Amino acid sequence: MEIKNVKKAVNKKPLGKKLWDSKTLIIMCLPAILFFIVFFYCPMPGAYIAFTNFNYKQGIFGSDFVGLDNFKFLLNSGSLWMLTRNTILYNLAFIVLGNVLQIIVAILLNEVKNNVFKKISQTIMFLPYFISAVLVGLLAFNILNYEFGFLTTIIQKLGGEPFSVYQTPKAWPVIIVLAQLWQQTGYGSIVYFAAICGIDQEMIEAAQVDGANVFAKIRYIILPSLKPTIIILFLFAIGGIMKGNFGLFYNLVGSSNATLWPYTDIVETYVYRTLMNNFNFPSASAVGLYQSLFGFVVVMFSNGIVRRIDKDYALF
Repeated sequence: MEIKNVKKAVNKKPLGKKLWDSKTLIIMCLPAILFFIVFFYCPMPGAYIAFTNFNYKQGIFGSDFVGLDNFKFLLNSGSLWMLTRNTILYNLAFIVLGNVLQIIVAILLNEVKNNVFKKISQTIMFLPYFISAVLVGLLAFNILNYEFGFLTTIIQKLGGEPFSVYQTPKAWPVIIVLAQLWQQTGYGSIVYFAAICGIDQEMIEAAQVDGANVFAKIRYIILPSLKPTIIILFLFAIGGIMKGNFGLFYNLVGSSNATLWPYTDIVETYVYRTLMNNFNFPSASAVGLYQSLFGFVVVMFSNGIVRRIDKDYALF
C-alpha cells in the first residue's frame, strides 16, 4: 500500500520538478540526445527529395514535386526487389549464424578452467573486430585474385584449374558471410559471456551436486538464463535488417563489378553507386526512405509478436 502511495506521489509531481530531480541523469544523457537530434532528426526533412525531381538551383523544397514517381521507377526496374532480397537474406544469415556462433563461443569460454588460456583466446577472437574493412578487402583480394592470389597458387600446386572468384557471383554469399562472422563473432560473444557470468553460481553448483553433467547444465540452466539477452539482441538486430554493412560489402566486392550485383548488391551499395556515378539524389533518397520505413515496420511487428508471447521481453 505504501509503495502505491509513493508511486502516486511521484506521478503527481510537475514535469519541471521531475526534470530537476533527474538533472544529473539528464546531463549524462545530453551528449547522446544531441547526437541523435543532430545526425538523425535534423536530416529528416531531406527525405522530401524522394518525392521531387531534384534540381540544384531550386533546392530541396523548391524542386518539382513528382509524388511516387521515383518509387515507381525503382519498382519497375526490378532493383528494389533485388536490393530488398539481398539485404534481408544477408542480415538474416548474419543474425542467425552470428548469434548461434557467439553463444557457442561464450559457453565454451565459460567451460574453460585455465584463466590464462581463456584470456588469450578472448583477445585473439576479439582482434578481428578492430581490423578495418579496407584491410579485410585487401586480405580477400590477395587470397582470391585470379592471377597471383593464394587460392590460385594452391589450386595450381595441386594440379587443378584456377577460376576467377570475382567472376563467380554464387561464391560471394559464402565469402561475405564468412568474413562477417570472422570479424564479429569474438566481439558479440562478450555480451553472452557476461550474461553467463551473471548467472547465480549457487544454482549451477546445486545442479552439479544433483548429478547434472556439462550438457545438462548448458541445456537446463545456461541457455534458459540467456533467453532474455538473446531476445533483446535479436530485436535490436532485426531493427537493422534493412541496414547493410557498407564497409564490408564495398571493400570486398567494390561497386563497379556488375557481374556480382545480383548476389552482392545491397541498399547501401546501390545508394552509394547512384549518388557517386549518376548523381541521382531522388532515387537514392527514395531507396533510403523505403529502407527506413521497412525497418520500422519489421521492428514494430517483431516487438508485437514478442509482446504477445511474454511482455517482459518486449522492448516497449
